[in-house]
Amino acid sequence: MGKLIIVSHPEVVIDPGTEITDWGLSEIGRRRATAFAQSDVVAATRAIWSSTEAKAVETADILAAALDLSFTTEAALGENDRSATGFLPRDQFELAADAFFANPKISYQGWETAVAAQARIRRSVGSIVGAHDHGDLVIVTHGAVGTLLWCHYAGAPIDRKFDQPGQGHYWIADLETLKPECGWRALK
Repeated sequence: MGKLIIVSHPEVVIDPGTEITDWGLSEIGRRRATAFAQSDVVAATRAIWSSTEAKAVETADILAAALDLSFTTEAALGENDRSATGFLPRDQFELAADAFFANPKISYQGWETAVAAQARIRRSVGSIVGAHDHGDLVIVTHGAVGTLLWCHYAGAPIDRKFDQPGQGHYWIADLETLKPECGWRALK
């Protein structure tokens, strides 16, 4: 059986005047995604799925082009819904993310709860994995959702201590057991 590779998009162009879901990759993010696409980590990939958000789609497109594959988008792979607050400056966002993980059943100022986001992504990934037949499977998503998924498959409580240390990371699980083989690792 193959591997499940969960990838969070790398660095983006932060534009408070643009919807967060429409933010694209920065030059650094594109370079990191391009380098990762050439790595042995994704060499056996046979299918790529992506969130519908621009930064994830751009990442999936870079991977797909390097691997001579197409990719499929799925809205349920998107980041936790934070539209209630919209853009938050970095310091405020970090406090909000801390609250999101610390109180997984409570909505932070109208955000989707961590428990709801975890259930959504788990159902979506379960369906994708169930239909996958061979080779490695890459799913390009977002940091918080990838962390929530890792917590579920690792049998760990929802906790920010398992979160990626920055944008542009991946973790790997066995496709049969879905047990993570590692925590977040940086895209190189």
